[in-house]
Amino acid sequence: MEGEGRERLRVAYLVYRGNPRCGGQGVYSRHLSRELAALGHSVTVFSGPPYPELDEGVELVKVPSLDLYREPDPFRVPKLSEFKSSIDLLEFAVMCTAGFPEPRTFTLRARRLLAARRGEFDLVHDNQSLGAGLLGMMKDGWPVIATIHHPITVDRELDLAHAESWRRRLTLRRWYGFIEMQSRVARQLPRVITVSKSSLADIAEQLGVEASRMAVVPVGVDDAVFSPRPDVARVAGRLMTTASADVPMKGLIPLLEALAKVRTEWEEAHLVVIGRLRGGSQVPATIARLGLEGSVEFVSGISDDQLAGLYATSQLAVVPSLYEGFSLPAIEAMACGVPLVATTGGALREVAGTDGETALLVPPNDPGALAAAIGRGLADEQLRLRLGSAGRARTRERYTWPVTARLTAEQYRLFLDEKSPGQA
Repeated sequence: MEGEGRERLRVAYLVYRGNPRCGGQGVYSRHLSRELAALGHSVTVFSGPPYPELDEGVELVKVPSLDLYREPDPFRVPKLSEFKSSIDLLEFAVMCTAGFPEPRTFTLRARRLLAARRGEFDLVHDNQSLGAGLLGMMKDGWPVIATIHHPITVDRELDLAHAESWRRRLTLRRWYGFIEMQSRVARQLPRVITVSKSSLADIAEQLGVEASRMAVVPVGVDDAVFSPRPDVARVAGRLMTTASADVPMKGLIPLLEALAKVRTEWEEAHLVVIGRLRGGSQVPATIARLGLEGSVEFVSGISDDQLAGLYATSQLAVVPSLYEGFSLPAIEAMACGVPLVATTGGALREVAGTDGETALLVPPNDPGALAAAIGRGLADEQLRLRLGSAGRARTRERYTWPVTARLTAEQYRLFLDEKSPGQA
């Protein structure tokens, strides 16, 4: 075991939205905490709602909030009796100005909870909240390390570029107002973990974090679940994509345009989207405009086993993102032995590997190139078999959760051994 001969580390792990249905950060939190515990370390997850799904051996401390964005009543007005502290008032006030308060208010609440537990943990590991409360924790004497999957500045710029009106752009600027805080906090953290070389470069450029204070630890995939299922038949023409967030960055609109082109030659081509639509989404209108009614299915709220089962029925997996800091959907598809078509946005080339050997790669936001790659994959069974086999081999060699946990624990030890200025 990695911990043999070395002390067991006690980790306070922070995630402001821990549920895996909220996206890759929830998946990361669940599997990293489980594998750190398997290495012999103690992990206590402090999470705001929606709360995470955790495995045996990992403790959960719930950090309640006003939960202003919960379904089916997002942007709700709380009852007066729900306000218990000044942090509650701050959370509601920021929401009322169209801002997003959770990263700040979660870390402020977590700081209060940790203040009474100073002797129980060796360090605090923050997962991308980058809230101002982290600076308070550092003043309190906590060693604080953070994972930044990618700079949210990328999301903001892509959302602004796709906004259809000045009112929408104004709302988006207010919503992303927390980025200034995150940038300020990130620059003061003594150690940052990120998930790809691409993200490291973007964090350095856009958030101003020194590259010397960052380390790359790739994300993993659960090979026990995401693996080939040779007894399951592929469905002719089935394409599958995972879009945990209905935002321009995920590239669903270009994929729909590509699907319409593909269907001129492959009438059976259809798309299964793992994800749900948000209010005001452009996707339904795009489906209607392209005549794709009946050719696109949305599936949400499924387990990992059901997700892997859907991959097993698909002829191709598609990751059409304009940008990815890593891309869990890419490695999950590859681990299942499903041939991958992906863009080169962000870290996707780095993660997916060589064009034509482990995946078919195209430029982001290019429906024509995406359609050509999909058509090539549908037309060539031998190519699909070769890509599927090579993709699976790549994930087994590079992307596993035990490796992610081992490398993360190494970063913990290096960080604690450095005894950074201002840290205990």
